[in-house]
Amino acid sequence: MENFLADLMVGLERQGISNAALVHGVTAKPGNWEGVSSRVLRVPSYGRVLYTPLSPLFPRYLGRAIRETSPDVLHLHLPNPSAFWALASRAARRLPWIIHWHADVLTSESSAMLKIAYRPYRVLEAAMLRRAVAVIATSPDYLEASVPLAPFVAKCKVIPLGLDDGRLARAPEEAVRQAAGRWSGGCALKLLMVGRFTYYKGHRSLLDALAKVPNVSAILVGSGELRGEMEAYADQLGLTERIEFAGNVPDEELAGLLAACDALCLPAIDRAEAFGMVLLEAMRYEKPLIASNIRGSGVPWVLAQGGCGLLVEPGDAESLAGAMRWLARHPEQRKEMGRRGSVAYRGTFKIEAVAERVAALYRQILA
Repeated sequence: MENFLADLMVGLERQGISNAALVHGVTAKPGNWEGVSSRVLRVPSYGRVLYTPLSPLFPRYLGRAIRETSPDVLHLHLPNPSAFWALASRAARRLPWIIHWHADVLTSESSAMLKIAYRPYRVLEAAMLRRAVAVIATSPDYLEASVPLAPFVAKCKVIPLGLDDGRLARAPEEAVRQAAGRWSGGCALKLLMVGRFTYYKGHRSLLDALAKVPNVSAILVGSGELRGEMEAYADQLGLTERIEFAGNVPDEELAGLLAACDALCLPAIDRAEAFGMVLLEAMRYEKPLIASNIRGSGVPWVLAQGGCGLLVEPGDAESLAGAMRWLARHPEQRKEMGRRGSVAYRGTFKIEAVAERVAALYRQILA
């Protein structure tokens, strides 16, 4: 959500739309406006509970942001419990609202604690949706499967997420050469996975699949609560010579890895993976994709836009291993998939195309 919001602000500015964002800060220090045209105001936060930043000053900052920017439209990105303060703000209620629906709170794999916490949350969530003039869903598949959006489907509009080329610039040739050397030598397929080590990303399935395909090497980018467990599991499977746990990397390093890999893998097991922004990053670099065919998620819809990859059954290591074997044996088809993905990216998923559709929705509402 954060990367997309930053890219969308850039895209809207290119559409001639002045914009500002109110976001959670990573520290408890008081925030001031950052930026010139697209401005950001960070609300001090004091830790997290159930993935939610604790920001008691959010209503005060919301009032300040509206007062100092005089917006024509309030664009709210959910899920985000702090956005519920708009319901109590007289200044916010005077404005037309657009809700950007990034994901449902609950999925089939949600914890019992989250399911309990969702009971009061869904009352406020429904109130937000009733109040909104329009709701943006990121794919038709996710919209169709979303239980919370079902009563409000008439006001929903599908606009996919997008990516700004400037945030993930092309890597220099030397950086690509250095990145290529990080995969184990002699492998038939250099695989890259980017994502937080959490329950729905499918790291265990990826490791199980790698154990079945000895000529594939992988680099895993990201951190999270399950990283230590997955490192131990990779050691147990005897994968330490063919896998690197790279941790979080800067954008420049990620660009080099994307340029040097043969394919990107997103083996998520649950529709908590609502869209898969990393798929767009790989398409921008003309890389073929292996991704899970998650029912009710936007992931298979993204791949379908360009025919740019292989879909596998979620959590099925043999299905995933089969896709790896196929890509390893068909380098020319890999290139063709990457080319088709690049065409789909430029036509549908570049932030300019997405921002143009969002701007048109703004104008429609204001008219």
